Amino acid sequence: MKKTVFLLAIVALLVACQESLEDRCAREAKEYTEKKCPTLVIKDVTLDSLRFEKASHTLQYCYTLGGVLDDSAALRQHDLRGSLLKELKNSTTMQQYKDAGYTFRYTYYSHNQPGMLLFDAIYREKDYK
Repeated sequence: MKKTVFLLAIVALLVACQESLEDRCAREAKEYTEKKCPTLVIKDVTLDSLRFEKASHTLQYCYTLGGVLDDSAALRQHDLRGSLLKELKNSTTMQQYKDAGYTFRYTYYSHNQPGMLLFDAIYREKDYK
């Protein structure tokens, strides 16, 4: 009887210690930003931070663009919105968050004019499913 109660207590403790998907996403975004950001993704594209907003279930990637990409007119010539959506749809690393219906946001800021938003894209479940 004591063994059964002990085992049930351990199982209950393990289940109680489980981290919710929201909490895990927030923790991982914070840890990634603290450990790896800023990081150069490709030439002239730097990932500055990864954020998670629990209230809206939004995972946000914040980038800075330099060089020839640091121009909103140049960005309009490319189908950046379509390319990002295609990448999101094909991403297996984001599958758990997509299955949970999370929103994904990509913001791109100017290197030459700090704080100037060059591009902002938001993808909701209806977009990537």
